[in-house]
Amino acid sequence: MKAVIVAIAVFAVGMAHAQLANAQGVDSKKSDAESSEERKVEAHIDHLRDQLKITAAEEPQWNNVAKTMRENAQDIDRAIDKRENIVGTGTAVEDLNSYADVVQTHAAAVKRLADTFSTLYTEMSDSQKKTADEIFGHRHRAKNVAKN
Repeated sequence: MKAVIVAIAVFAVGMAHAQLANAQGVDSKKSDAESSEERKVEAHIDHLRDQLKITAAEEPQWNNVAKTMRENAQDIDRAIDKRENIVGTGTAVEDLNSYADVVQTHAAAVKRLADTFSTLYTEMSDSQKKTADEIFGHRHRAKNVAKN
């Protein structure tokens, strides 16, 4: 997900300049990757909003759901980044613990989303609830699998 830092070996005077340029390049690549992930999250939020047909009256609750989704994505990305930093260099125990951290972060994120979404869900129409049940219950996937 994140760009890998490549060390550049140069002569003494050029080294500082090369490292600065390399760090800026890595920061740029990192920002590009983060921007790409943020765009994916925003696209997912927009798609879900459209699917659920969020009304103006539901907007405040929806905004809380969207905020939770953004924060969850950031938390999960941080946990994954931390794990990726030890891959290939960590011990088996460190690897298992970093995997556990990712799973725990994901579980906490799902719980936060469920708590936030429940407030919106209670305000939704029966039609919206049915759509939400299909989306979050993965019923639409089961129907597609059955067709194939």
